[in-house]
Amino acid sequence: MSSSPNLGNPRMPHPDDEQRLEKSKMSFGEHLEELRKALFKSIAALFFGFLFGLYLGNDIIAYIQTPVLQSLKTFYLRQAEERQRDHVEALKSQNVDATDEQIITAEELAREGLMIMEFMIAPEDVARLLKQVYPDLPDPAPAAQNADTPSASSAATSEADGLAAPSGEALERGLRREELLRVRLFQPIEEDARLRVVGHETMEPFAVYIRTSLIAGLVFASPFIFYFIWEFIAAGLYREEQRYVYTYLPMSLGLFVGGALVAFFYAFEPLLDFMFWYYERMGIQPDLRLSDWISFALLMPLAFGVSFQLPLIMLLLQRVGIFTVEDYWRKWRAAVVVIAIIAMLLTPSADPYSMLLMGVPLVLLYFGGIWLCQYMPGRSRTLAP
Repeated sequence: MSSSPNLGNPRMPHPDDEQRLEKSKMSFGEHLEELRKALFKSIAALFFGFLFGLYLGNDIIAYIQTPVLQSLKTFYLRQAEERQRDHVEALKSQNVDATDEQIITAEELAREGLMIMEFMIAPEDVARLLKQVYPDLPDPAPAAQNADTPSASSAATSEADGLAAPSGEALERGLRREELLRVRLFQPIEEDARLRVVGHETMEPFAVYIRTSLIAGLVFASPFIFYFIWEFIAAGLYREEQRYVYTYLPMSLGLFVGGALVAFFYAFEPLLDFMFWYYERMGIQPDLRLSDWISFALLMPLAFGVSFQLPLIMLLLQRVGIFTVEDYWRKWRAAVVVIAIIAMLLTPSADPYSMLLMGVPLVLLYFGGIWLCQYMPGRSRTLAP
């Protein structure tokens, strides 16, 4: 009867494993020297990755800001649409012929790349400007004097009420807010000063640039770092153990990258829209800080990537005998509750959207982990009830 490798025992050596390991035996000092070389090469890879991160730092920071800038645009476009609705309703209340068709929607503003800006101007200033540009225009009819035109007595009344009385030219002209004309101007979205992430400290931009470059350098150098560390560890492993690493390490990296991509491309936008909805509801204007946003934008993909390792953690617990496949099937309801708690703890913000965007994929990955425990090579295989 021909023999085959025992998939249930990862330490079962191949015939030439013992001979290969015997040749690679080293003293404790030699092991330390090999470890020192692996660490030195890993640090060198991180250094060169950091240099590359410095070269791309500005582009990376600009790219990371893309979701928040898009959400800010949506926030202010929605505000502009609401102001336009109020403007049309005010015209209707003044018996001015205005219809709902005059409402400029947020979609129209976004399509044209415009923002609505509102200013107030005195009618006589408008007349004077028009007269300068078009001298042939007839002079406007003089405004009827109102019985309650501000005078010294009204100024005294204002002072008595605790209000600062107007002075100088404003008092002479009788400046009153309700007599000013509201001018609605359009501004290109890209020139709106509100659409930016600000810094509040002198060293903040530099610190953010260095931190982002270092994290980017770690990502760029990670394949080389993994290889150097793996080169050191693999020398003392059986071929069967190496085969398991070759199988599960790419799977782990794929799950991590998948979690990070889900966070960046699917979680950021609904999360930011939800947070800005609270700004709008409470009447607060956002003024986002650069370091806070960059930290959030870097931590959230990291939390998603780590949490997406769930199937491999389940497989490990099943292989060492802590849980069985039957346990996973029988306790799936409790697992959903635990996943909800984990999603609440790992997401940097406490809003329900980000927790759902992490929790729902984790529930799917939980059942994927059960499938992994059943069908991947291992110590035992147990079918679901």
